[in-house]
Amino acid sequence: MAPASPAGSAPASPRLPAPSRGRRPGMARLEVDRAFPRSPRGVLKIARTLVALAALICFLASDAHEAYTALAGMETVITGLFLLLYLLRLDARMRCLFWPLADIFNSVVAALFLLVVGLFAIIIKTNKGTLAGGVLGLILLVLCLVDVVLLCKKISLDKARGRSAPAK
Repeated sequence: MAPASPAGSAPASPRLPAPSRGRRPGMARLEVDRAFPRSPRGVLKIARTLVALAALICFLASDAHEAYTALAGMETVITGLFLLLYLLRLDARMRCLFWPLADIFNSVVAALFLLVVGLFAIIIKTNKGTLAGGVLGLILLVLCLVDVVLLCKKISLDKARGRSAPAK
Protein backbone atom coordinates (compact mmCIF):
# COMPACT_ATOMS: atom_id res chain seq x y z
CA MET A 1 0.00 0.00 0.00
CA ALA A 2 1.30 3.48 -0.92
CA PRO A 3 2.08 5.90 1.88
CA ALA A 4 -0.76 8.26 2.60
CA SER A 5 -0.29 11.88 1.63
CA PRO A 6 -1.25 14.73 3.92
CA ALA A 7 -4.90 15.63 3.86
CA GLY A 8 -5.91 17.75 0.89
CA SER A 9 -2.69 17.44 -1.11
CA ALA A 10 -1.98 15.53 -4.27
CA PRO A 11 0.28 12.51 -4.26
CA ALA A 12 3.97 13.30 -4.57
CA SER A 13 5.29 13.36 -8.13
CA PRO A 14 8.56 14.41 -9.69
CA ARG A 15 8.66 18.13 -10.42
CA LEU A 16 8.28 18.91 -14.12
CA PRO A 17 9.59 22.11 -15.72
CA ALA A 18 7.05 24.84 -16.27
CA PRO A 19 5.63 25.10 -19.79
CA SER A 20 7.51 27.53 -22.01
CA ARG A 21 4.37 29.39 -23.16
CA GLY A 22 5.17 29.12 -26.84
CA ARG A 23 8.73 30.46 -26.64
CA ARG A 24 11.69 28.48 -27.76
CA PRO A 25 14.47 28.22 -25.18
CA GLY A 26 16.98 30.24 -27.25
CA MET A 27 14.55 33.01 -28.21
CA ALA A 28 14.63 36.26 -26.24
CA ARG A 29 11.55 38.42 -25.83
CA LEU A 30 11.22 41.70 -27.63
CA GLU A 31 11.21 44.66 -25.31
CA VAL A 32 9.12 47.70 -26.07
CA ASP A 33 10.81 51.01 -25.40
CA ARG A 34 7.96 52.84 -23.67
CA ALA A 35 9.96 56.07 -23.43
CA PHE A 36 10.66 56.32 -27.19
CA PRO A 37 7.18 57.55 -28.28
CA ARG A 38 7.45 60.41 -25.76
CA SER A 39 10.97 61.41 -26.80
CA PRO A 40 11.52 64.14 -29.43
CA ARG A 41 12.76 61.57 -31.95
CA GLY A 42 9.78 59.33 -31.26
CA VAL A 43 7.27 62.14 -31.65
CA LEU A 44 8.98 63.13 -34.88
CA LYS A 45 8.87 59.57 -36.29
CA ILE A 46 5.18 59.27 -35.42
CA ALA A 47 4.47 62.67 -37.00
CA ARG A 48 6.40 61.70 -40.15
CA THR A 49 4.45 58.47 -40.45
CA LEU A 50 1.09 60.20 -39.99
CA VAL A 51 1.85 63.06 -42.40
CA ALA A 52 3.11 60.58 -45.02
CA LEU A 53 -0.06 58.53 -44.56
CA ALA A 54 -2.20 61.67 -44.96
CA ALA A 55 -0.31 62.60 -48.15
CA LEU A 56 -0.80 59.06 -49.45
CA ILE A 57 -4.53 59.25 -48.78
CA CYS A 58 -4.74 62.64 -50.55
CA PHE A 59 -2.90 61.33 -53.59
CA LEU A 60 -4.99 58.15 -53.70
CA ALA A 61 -8.29 60.00 -53.34
CA SER A 62 -7.43 62.52 -56.06
CA ASP A 63 -6.23 59.96 -58.61
CA ALA A 64 -2.88 61.72 -58.73
CA HIS A 65 0.08 60.52 -60.78
CA GLU A 66 1.43 57.12 -59.73
CA ALA A 67 4.82 58.60 -58.82
CA TYR A 68 3.23 60.81 -56.16
CA THR A 69 1.32 57.90 -54.69
CA ALA A 70 4.32 55.56 -54.80
CA LEU A 71 6.58 58.06 -53.04
CA ALA A 72 4.04 58.78 -50.30
CA GLY A 73 3.41 55.04 -49.85
CA MET A 74 7.11 54.20 -49.66
CA GLU A 75 7.72 57.01 -47.18
CA THR A 76 4.85 55.76 -45.01
CA VAL A 77 6.13 52.19 -44.99
CA ILE A 78 9.83 52.99 -44.51
CA THR A 79 9.21 55.52 -41.73
CA GLY A 80 6.83 53.07 -40.06
CA LEU A 81 9.50 50.38 -40.18
CA PHE A 82 12.10 52.70 -38.63
CA LEU A 83 9.54 53.57 -35.95
CA LEU A 84 9.08 49.86 -35.18
CA LEU A 85 12.85 49.34 -35.23
CA TYR A 86 13.40 51.94 -32.52
CA LEU A 87 10.21 51.11 -30.61
CA LEU A 88 11.08 47.42 -30.30
CA ARG A 89 14.78 48.19 -29.67
CA LEU A 90 15.81 46.12 -32.65
CA ASP A 91 18.56 48.61 -33.45
CA ALA A 92 20.37 47.46 -30.29
CA ARG A 93 19.99 43.79 -31.26
CA MET A 94 20.91 44.03 -34.93
CA ARG A 95 24.39 45.53 -34.78
CA CYS A 96 25.24 44.64 -38.38
CA LEU A 97 24.29 48.18 -39.41
CA PHE A 98 24.65 51.56 -37.76
CA TRP A 99 20.93 52.37 -37.76
CA PRO A 100 21.05 56.12 -37.04
CA LEU A 101 23.27 56.58 -40.10
CA ALA A 102 20.89 54.49 -42.22
CA ASP A 103 18.04 56.61 -40.90
CA ILE A 104 19.90 59.81 -41.84
CA PHE A 105 20.51 58.45 -45.34
CA ASN A 106 16.82 57.55 -45.65
CA SER A 107 15.73 61.00 -44.46
CA VAL A 108 18.05 62.86 -46.85
CA VAL A 109 16.99 60.80 -49.87
CA ALA A 110 13.32 61.12 -48.90
CA ALA A 111 13.73 64.90 -48.50
CA LEU A 112 15.17 65.20 -52.01
CA PHE A 113 12.35 63.17 -53.55
CA LEU A 114 9.72 64.99 -51.51
CA LEU A 115 11.07 68.35 -52.67
CA VAL A 116 10.66 67.37 -56.31
CA VAL A 117 7.29 65.64 -55.93
CA GLY A 118 5.86 68.29 -53.60
CA LEU A 119 6.82 71.14 -55.91
CA PHE A 120 5.46 69.36 -58.99
CA ALA A 121 2.20 68.54 -57.21
CA ILE A 122 1.77 72.16 -56.12
CA ILE A 123 2.78 73.70 -59.45
CA ILE A 124 0.69 71.38 -61.62
CA LYS A 125 -2.27 71.24 -59.13
CA THR A 126 -4.54 69.10 -61.27
CA ASN A 127 -7.07 69.06 -58.44
CA LYS A 128 -7.41 69.97 -54.77
CA GLY A 129 -6.38 66.48 -53.56
CA THR A 130 -3.09 66.67 -55.44
CA LEU A 131 -2.52 70.18 -54.12
CA ALA A 132 -3.19 69.02 -50.53
CA GLY A 133 -0.87 66.05 -51.03
CA GLY A 134 1.84 68.37 -52.35
CA VAL A 135 1.52 70.67 -49.34
CA LEU A 136 1.68 67.66 -47.00
CA GLY A 137 4.73 66.46 -48.96
CA LEU A 138 6.50 69.76 -48.31
CA ILE A 139 5.57 69.56 -44.61
CA LEU A 140 7.00 66.04 -44.65
CA LEU A 141 10.16 67.45 -46.24
CA VAL A 142 10.61 69.80 -43.28
CA LEU A 143 10.02 66.91 -40.85
CA CYS A 144 12.68 64.87 -42.67
CA LEU A 145 15.20 67.70 -42.33
CA VAL A 146 14.42 68.10 -38.61
CA ASP A 147 14.87 64.34 -38.25
CA VAL A 148 18.31 64.57 -39.90
CA VAL A 149 19.33 67.33 -37.47
CA LEU A 150 18.15 65.34 -34.42
CA LEU A 151 19.91 62.19 -35.62
CA CYS A 152 23.15 64.07 -36.28
CA LYS A 153 23.00 65.47 -32.74
CA LYS A 154 22.40 61.97 -31.37
CA ILE A 155 25.38 60.56 -33.24
CA SER A 156 27.66 63.39 -32.13
CA LEU A 157 26.52 63.03 -28.51
CA ASP A 158 27.09 59.27 -28.55
CA LYS A 159 30.57 59.75 -30.00
CA ALA A 160 31.41 62.39 -27.39
CA ARG A 161 30.42 60.01 -24.61
CA GLY A 162 32.66 57.29 -25.98
CA ARG A 163 29.88 55.02 -27.16
CA SER A 164 31.12 54.75 -30.71
CA ALA A 165 33.77 52.15 -29.82
CA PRO A 166 32.48 48.61 -29.26
CA ALA A 167 32.75 47.31 -25.70
CA LYS A 168 35.26 44.52 -25.17
